[in-house]
Amino acid sequence: MDITTARERPDDYWEVEALYDTCFAPGRTALSSYRLRDGVDPIPQLCIVARDGYGQVAGAIRNWPIRVSEKDAILLGPVAVHPTHQGEGIAALLIWRCLEVAAKGGWPRIMLVGDGPYYGRFGFVKLEGVTMPPPTNPDRVLGIALRRGGWDGVTGDVTRAHD
Repeated sequence: MDITTARERPDDYWEVEALYDTCFAPGRTALSSYRLRDGVDPIPQLCIVARDGYGQVAGAIRNWPIRVSEKDAILLGPVAVHPTHQGEGIAALLIWRCLEVAAKGGWPRIMLVGDGPYYGRFGFVKLEGVTMPPPTNPDRVLGIALRRGGWDGVTGDVTRAHD
């Protein structure tokens, strides 16, 4: 697999949006997680693009700052891999890279809404007492501490980061 990763550049924006449109249903922006992203810029160093050997976007991930009861956190995703590259480990590569960059950047915690068995391999666990805006299945609200005790005592409603 000849895949390289780099921080998303402004010129990548529309290619990444096209990838998200290809990989997700047209109503993706109606999800509750998008309400947390409205009017908030993603975290630049945690927006990563994977390109194949031909320079085409093979995958991408973006991350947003959020708050959980006035504590800073990251909302991971969306992460997407082009259908022609699925099964090559690109999503895992992007997720591991985000966890590494976020930890080095001093972030204490990351959360997402997703499939427990899939994200469990990265260390994500179900978050008890952390409430996403509805409609969100609470069993799919997952998190990982990037430093010891990163989620200790952090419960409550997930809200947009204040700009």
